[in-house]
Amino acid sequence: MIEDPKQLSRDYDSQGYFVIRQYFTEDEISSLRQTILKFHQAWKKDHQVFYEEEAFNSSLITGSEYLAPEDRVKLFNFISSTKMMAVVESLIPNSPAFMNTQLFFNPVNPQQKDFWHRDCQYDHNLEGQQKAIAETQVVHLRVPLFDELGMELVPGTHKRWDNAEEFNVRQEVKGKVSSDDLSTGEKIPLAAGDLLVFSADMIHRGLYGLDRLALDILVFDPQGDFVDYVDDDCLPDMAMLDKIHDPRLFVHTMQLKTFSKDQHCLDNPK
Repeated sequence: MIEDPKQLSRDYDSQGYFVIRQYFTEDEISSLRQTILKFHQAWKKDHQVFYEEEAFNSSLITGSEYLAPEDRVKLFNFISSTKMMAVVESLIPNSPAFMNTQLFFNPVNPQQKDFWHRDCQYDHNLEGQQKAIAETQVVHLRVPLFDELGMELVPGTHKRWDNAEEFNVRQEVKGKVSSDDLSTGEKIPLAAGDLLVFSADMIHRGLYGLDRLALDILVFDPQGDFVDYVDDDCLPDMAMLDKIHDPRLFVHTMQLKTFSKDQHCLDNPK
């Protein structure tokens, strides 16, 4: 278990990330790897052209398309395990909610370069991005399944806007491209068994190379307006809930979705 949840919270608050080395045992990672590889092999086969030409990640790992119900339950139990919930609740103590999962791997094309970004830039203009940084809370929990080069992060950018160098690179202006190095970047190598926790909206990039295969679990503060991003198929069904040791993370999301639908009905009566 984590020794000092308050210290993790302070580290995240000040830097936007923290790493817990060797948080998971070899058996825990081996079991998780077995499940994730089932998904990955099926997904690659189904998206062969996309995978070979440009892909570097997939999502909806907990969905029903590629994993059998027993494998989904196994994955749900890892996501909501005592170890994971201890970390999640050190950052979001009040009703944290599950958003999604993503799987990150090396692109097939060796010429494809990693790139700096904030997750919020894909949903918002510049003004919206600044608002998201100031107001919202989406957390990535990255579990590397093999030793890898890891991530490069810009500490503190979960709370501040880009400086000139960062902006030009991330936005690809003034002759810069998003794969250029940043003087403010900090490389975080990762090994199987580590846990990296970081803000979705800080400036970051994955580092391609080695045997990169990392599971990201995304959780959010229920005060944020993120429930519409959740795919229903990625949540456990009622039968699965009985097999999940601690289903609170998923139940909170289900409750938010129900509330959102009810509110929509009230706002849009027939």
